[in-house]
Amino acid sequence: MRFKKIIRNIHLWFGLSSGLIVVFLGLTGCILAFEVEIRNWTEDFRKVIPENRSFLPPSQLKTIANKHLTSGMALGIEYPGKDKAAIAPYYDSLHYELLFLNPYTGEVLQHKNMKKDFFRIVIDGHFYLWLPPHIGQPIVATATLMFVILMISGLILWWPKSKVGLKQRFSIKWNAKWRRVNYDLHNVLGFYMTWVAIFIAISGLAFGFEWVAKSIYFVSSGGEQMAPHEHPHSDSTQPLQHASMADYLWQQHLPQVKAHESMAVYFAHTKEDPLEVVVNHQPGTYYNSDFYHYDQYSGKELEATGSYAGKFATAKLADKIVRMNYDIHVGAVLGLPGKIMAFLASLLAASLPITGFIIWWGRRKKKAVKTSASS
Repeated sequence: MRFKKIIRNIHLWFGLSSGLIVVFLGLTGCILAFEVEIRNWTEDFRKVIPENRSFLPPSQLKTIANKHLTSGMALGIEYPGKDKAAIAPYYDSLHYELLFLNPYTGEVLQHKNMKKDFFRIVIDGHFYLWLPPHIGQPIVATATLMFVILMISGLILWWPKSKVGLKQRFSIKWNAKWRRVNYDLHNVLGFYMTWVAIFIAISGLAFGFEWVAKSIYFVSSGGEQMAPHEHPHSDSTQPLQHASMADYLWQQHLPQVKAHESMAVYFAHTKEDPLEVVVNHQPGTYYNSDFYHYDQYSGKELEATGSYAGKFATAKLADKIVRMNYDIHVGAVLGLPGKIMAFLASLLAASLPITGFIIWWGRRKKKAVKTSASS
């Protein structure tokens, strides 16, 4: 009994402390679960009519993009598919622009300031509460850690004392009084939600706390330390082998890219930078991508370090988990069913602080009535 009382107090005070932030994270998480689908449905400029000819090479699209990007030069050219617009991104600590181009003609379809984009605004709120990252991120991460403890303590409190009480823990008694229905909504839905939300929360903690990310890597790798992501350097003493090495490498990879896959070429912007080619085998997600780095002068393939280097299929388990973290967080790792589960889990997570507060407030009022009656 004493143990359950301690757990109940932890559950109560952690819930009251983190409740508002958990509600906010749950609701914004619902939106982010279907970001890709909503964008594809509402942003027509992402689509083009497929043509029976080749795309324009990266160097040509880069030249066009640089005339329209206001903050800087295109960092690369992304080719999402035969029926999709090519994308030229630019971003730094202050700016984030995307230029959408017809990959067959080079026509500019849309120029977006992503700082004003709805989903980017939602993401900034979800990760930082629209505060400076060094302030907002620890607050969000701490609330998420509290939520993990709430789920664990909630399971302990949910666990029935006997087999007789087990049945009622799995179903909501809809014909009962509203306070009992609210109690069941908190307990029963909380139980079902936990088995999905625990993965969403832990993957969120990996973004918020470096020690969590390193711990997950340490455990999943069997005791190895996470290597920092470092790009290799080009040898500027080598002669340039092709007029446009980016175009040459793009052409070399094209035959290996399947119809449903996407490819991107990222340019070198200093004498030491490598060229990078990324082939995404499952567009709409981030994890299943292969990263290639090349000397910008000789075209020689270079070896990068960290989780985002080389092919996904041959990466170590720990590196695969690092790459999958965001897609786990939004459910995309399991496709549409995973996104639906993430959406429902986020929605239920947002409801739990509300139903929990109603339970606490009702008990508080009940105690106040008893105290006044006995005095």
